[in-house]
Amino acid sequence: MKAYELALDHIEEGILSGRYEVGSILPPERELATQLGIGRSSVREAIRALESQGVLDSAVGAGPASGTRVTSDQSRALTRLLKLHVSLGKYPVDDVVEARVSLERGSAALASTHATADALARLAEVVGAMEAAESIAEFSPLDTGFHVLIAEVSENTLISDLTRAVREALLRPIARASARMADWPGFRDGLNEQHRRIFAAIQAGDPDAAADLMEHHIRHAYSILPMNGAMP
Repeated sequence: MKAYELALDHIEEGILSGRYEVGSILPPERELATQLGIGRSSVREAIRALESQGVLDSAVGAGPASGTRVTSDQSRALTRLLKLHVSLGKYPVDDVVEARVSLERGSAALASTHATADALARLAEVVGAMEAAESIAEFSPLDTGFHVLIAEVSENTLISDLTRAVREALLRPIARASARMADWPGFRDGLNEQHRRIFAAIQAGDPDAAADLMEHHIRHAYSILPMNGAMP
């Protein structure tokens, strides 16, 4: 085991055991290095790794705000890590479809029971923007945004983070597949009609309809998109 991994395991164990909670300040690097019998550079490397994961935050200086503190920026960190792993994973298309169906059926159903007037207005705005989009470059980010926004409206942070990670990882592969289609405008029009129906079910507060329409939408899209067996 590398020296920095000793420090990494020590800090992670402290977090998992509850010794270090959100807001806790870690012992100084020198103290951790002495305790673990490793160099300060190895402790620093472990801290940097956990900072990149949104687990720690370091502030240089003196006073109560200085030092390395346990933080909780899980949404940004989880989304970034999952997005990269999904992008590198080359998952079979069928696996991607089933994962999306599992996530987005739930988010659509929850959104239909949690959507506020403001959330519905934002969804309506995205639906309108998708209908006005004339190119793949315009449409694809809006399409991703529509699905992510539904997940956010569900008020389930984990579902929202997972959905954002998967959708953002698939943004470019879906755009590339769309560019290979002979009739992308027709495909876009079909998706827009499905988006309108999903939005209408959420607006009507009908969780069963919203979930069923979302599942149909996802399966229909992948049945037409010219994918190459694995994604991304």
